[in-house]
Amino acid sequence: MAMTNSVTKIGVLGAGGRMGRAIISAIASDPRLVLAGAIERAGHELVGRPVGPPFPSTLTYCSNHGPLAIASDVLIDFTSPIALAATLDAACDGKSAIVIGTTGLEPHHHALIDAAAKTIPVLQAANTSLGVTLLARLVADAARALGPDWDIEIAELHHRHKVDAPSGTALALGTAAAAGRGVDLVSVSDRGRDGITGARQPGHIGFASLRGGSAAGDHTVLFAGEGERIELRHLAENRDIFARGALRAAMWLAGKPAGRYQMDDVLGLPLR
Repeated sequence: MAMTNSVTKIGVLGAGGRMGRAIISAIASDPRLVLAGAIERAGHELVGRPVGPPFPSTLTYCSNHGPLAIASDVLIDFTSPIALAATLDAACDGKSAIVIGTTGLEPHHHALIDAAAKTIPVLQAANTSLGVTLLARLVADAARALGPDWDIEIAELHHRHKVDAPSGTALALGTAAAAGRGVDLVSVSDRGRDGITGARQPGHIGFASLRGGSAAGDHTVLFAGEGERIELRHLAENRDIFARGALRAAMWLAGKPAGRYQMDDVLGLPLR
């Protein structure tokens, strides 16, 4: 889909959810953006209803994302992993770029994204916050500089409704730490300690997941050495930061050649 010169047309998937509503609200306040359409799953109570002010009454929630992909410069997807295959098919058919913020993705989902990126520009991020993007870079640099003598623990807190653990952001931070050390996260990951676990394994990266209340997302990466500790931390006060980051990514992605991109590219961070 060719981008207009003045605005970027955004199609929002999962538009009735918490993130979808935050993205639509952010679009309404940014003159550089136009809401091309809002998608919810078939049978959702919002389908057929108007999106609401300040958008025209004719703009309603719908469940068919094929036409929306054609009408949009960029789709933004914060839905569920089970919906990803159909969403990518629609984006490829409609020649729309897509920003994917859905978490809980497994290797076969990433294979689908890799395949789609041969046809369209795709930016997939476990967290679209600009602050978290920078945090991941700092974590990788710290892990590289400090080496395996420093223990790494990652703690995250999210609202009571979050269904996956550790969070996608925590795993992304773990991946960054592992990359800084030149190791594969899967081989050094400790998740869910319980009972008599024995001493901590040297070089491993630990995870702890907390759930409660309405926390939008707190992440702390602890580097613990002999006699000293360093904490790198990001606190999300509300979902608006993820919406703003996703929209900045969408504006950056519109008009780019086919390929797979990341939030580092949006910030112009140099390749590692």
